[in-house]
Amino acid sequence: MAEVKKTKTAAKTATKKYLNRVHERYVNEIVPKLVTKYGNVNAVPKLVKIVVNTRLGDVKDNTKSLTAAVEELALITGQKPMVTTAKKSISNFKIRQGQKNGAKVTLRNKIMYEFFDKICSVALPRVRDFSGLSRKSFDQFGNYTFGFKEQLVFPEISYEKIEKVRGMDITIVTTAKNKEDSLELLDELGLPFKKEVK
Repeated sequence: MAEVKKTKTAAKTATKKYLNRVHERYVNEIVPKLVTKYGNVNAVPKLVKIVVNTRLGDVKDNTKSLTAAVEELALITGQKPMVTTAKKSISNFKIRQGQKNGAKVTLRNKIMYEFFDKICSVALPRVRDFSGLSRKSFDQFGNYTFGFKEQLVFPEISYEKIEKVRGMDITIVTTAKNKEDSLELLDELGLPFKKEVK
């Protein structure tokens, strides 16, 4: 009986929630630091999801482009992308309503923190002449959007194997109520913003 109890305890310890280093820092350092400002733990802003989106202008001429983009997005994010379609027809761009024109991935929980860590510590440092992200790319709800001009900043993508250089937009959705609170949270989490000119 004692052995069964030991086995159950060991199993519980083994399945204990793994925290990525960014998530661990958020729980152990950032929340205690910001809790005095917001009054209680639940009011402290947090990450909700990260949406990675790529649009394909050449999909009407090259059908392989969509397959390649979906495969690359899956490699980069570690999750299967969803193919997006045009919401309305635009004759100037030869786009028909319902036509496949891109791919997107919505990351949450553990995989979201892993991807956030990858952006900060791997992808952004590999951007040529990188001097920090703009502090102006917030919306009124405290969400932050920025982009990469090429997928090659991610180590999973090999230059020899890509069909075409393509960019992507990344939106970080938070529970912050405004730009200032969101900026404070993302700055604390380690997203490299441009230094403020005084």
